[in-house]
Amino acid sequence: MFFETVISKYYDNDNTKRIIDGSREKRATTIRINTLKTDKQSILNLLDELSVDYKEVDYNINALIIQNNEELIRNSDNYKNGEIYFQSLSSQLPPILLSPSHDTDILDMCAAPGGKTSQLAAITHNKCNITACEMNKIRAERLKYNLSKLGVKGANVMLTDARNIESYFSFDKILLDAPCSGSGTLNIENPKSLEGFSDALINKCVAAQKKLLDKAVSVLKKGGEILYSTCSVLPVENEEIVKPILEKYELKTVELDHNIVKHLPLLPCSLENAVCVCPTKEYEGFFLVKITKK
Repeated sequence: MFFETVISKYYDNDNTKRIIDGSREKRATTIRINTLKTDKQSILNLLDELSVDYKEVDYNINALIIQNNEELIRNSDNYKNGEIYFQSLSSQLPPILLSPSHDTDILDMCAAPGGKTSQLAAITHNKCNITACEMNKIRAERLKYNLSKLGVKGANVMLTDARNIESYFSFDKILLDAPCSGSGTLNIENPKSLEGFSDALINKCVAAQKKLLDKAVSVLKKGGEILYSTCSVLPVENEEIVKPILEKYELKTVELDHNIVKHLPLLPCSLENAVCVCPTKEYEGFFLVKITKK
């Protein structure tokens, strides 16, 4: 199987098996409580009324793992009104680890469909300025719709390829959840899931990742931070993208919050302060690193 061949290029037998086993799992459904529109207790009360079983997440107060009756949530007014957002645990990590504060200028370079953008707004209680980029017109319109539905204010959606952002812009915090092969999200029990996974796709993503991260550095303020992430477990899209940029611009990585990282199922990672999450029943495979410009 091509997928296993690619994974085994980068990992030993034990970790290859962990990734393959995790990629066979049917991933759990997870939601994020949108605190721009509601509070946690209200949603817990709703789930109890709907007889939905759930599990809380130790390090993420607004995340819940849903164990049954997902369709009842999707049919609820609370979901339709934007109080609940279906978002994987792994994809909730970048905004939390970027940890933006009030009154910061934030760039979300690959923003559609808006889950992470709205999460950044929720973390800062809508008290930040977010520039959200999307190059596809239809996806940009969907992004605007979702941000409005989720109660996001102070976000400017730019219909542009983030690689073309003018250098006169500057930001305190940048989220680059880069386009990738999706190797951490594939379900190898579903042949359709593997159809697009190829060397050509990986090479295309690598080229885009290099340019996007280079651009991110150019518009980052001194003392600012970039959170680079992918939903891939391939070092060629992760460490091997970041290391040359660190050397080129004399940048440093920043230690990620240990109180979060200690809960994650991790794979080996050769880059200091970076983490690679192993795919499991609850997590997608995901890479994360925070970079600062001194």
